Amino acid sequence: MSEPLNNFSVVRPKSIDEAVSVYSSDPNARYCAGGTDLIVNFRRGLVEATTLIDLSGIDELKSLKADKKGLSIGAGTILREIAENTKIANSHPAISQAAGTIAGPGHREAATIGGNLCLDTRCYYYNQSHWWRKSNAYCLKFRGEICHVAPKGDICRAAFCGDLAPALLVHGATVEIAGPKGRRTIPLTDLYGEDGKDYLKLEPGEILVSIYCPADDLKSAYSKVRIRSSIDFPLAGIAVASCAAKDGSTRFKLALTGTNSTPILVNTPDDLAAGEDPEPYFEALSKLVQKAASPLRTTTVTPHYRRLAISGLAKRLIRELYDA
Repeated sequence: MSEPLNNFSVVRPKSIDEAVSVYSSDPNARYCAGGTDLIVNFRRGLVEATTLIDLSGIDELKSLKADKKGLSIGAGTILREIAENTKIANSHPAISQAAGTIAGPGHREAATIGGNLCLDTRCYYYNQSHWWRKSNAYCLKFRGEICHVAPKGDICRAAFCGDLAPALLVHGATVEIAGPKGRRTIPLTDLYGEDGKDYLKLEPGEILVSIYCPADDLKSAYSKVRIRSSIDFPLAGIAVASCAAKDGSTRFKLALTGTNSTPILVNTPDDLAAGEDPEPYFEALSKLVQKAASPLRTTTVTPHYRRLAISGLAKRLIRELYDA
């Protein structure tokens, strides 16, 4: 059930600097790109803002360039363009695949890559109507004092469910950020923190400007499980990338989403040596994934199923890339 919207104003800046300036003059403002997640939370009373800063008119955020040097995507680029771009599909396939699996066609026509990377964490006790949350004394993420899925802990365990983050992580992505203090570039891993309430490491007023992935020789893929094959967020998702070395060995990179409060880049063991039986190696990697995943009861699906599912997805993708 949605709540009546409070009065708010909409500002449409034409540049990054103008957007940051508007935010600086109104600390209760919120940036809005496609709004496919933000507006839903706004209607549920989870977002309180007096001003929405509409970023759709900023050309710098819509740039997209894929060439021999790498891949550069403006944070305001819609998901459909990423999913349908043949250059991305050829050079960074996991990114293209992840974008194409997000929600439905209507969502991908409005939702942006920046919005997906900054997607609010989700939990059964958080993504509810106001009266439902109030009847449960709210939760640690919003107005409450305890995390209902981990009541003995002192941090929120809502899950990060963005699809593009793991695909970008296995391709070594960095992000450019702009704010009141200027611009900075950081590894994508540094954008997140392991706390469902404080999951983004952005300073007040900062905005995601662009995402960059260097050119590489990686083969990659992305897959996930969800209740319905459209619309739903991932219960567990994984991106895998592989690269063959000159000595014939194979290196793998893996990243997870949907199971923790942050996207996880898994630390993999030694490379798979040339001529080595791959099956024990694949089994070891799938166990590492199962160990890295920490799902709790943030959805109606059991944590045990989500942990087994992501382990199974890992083994399948690893084997497919190796065979290819």
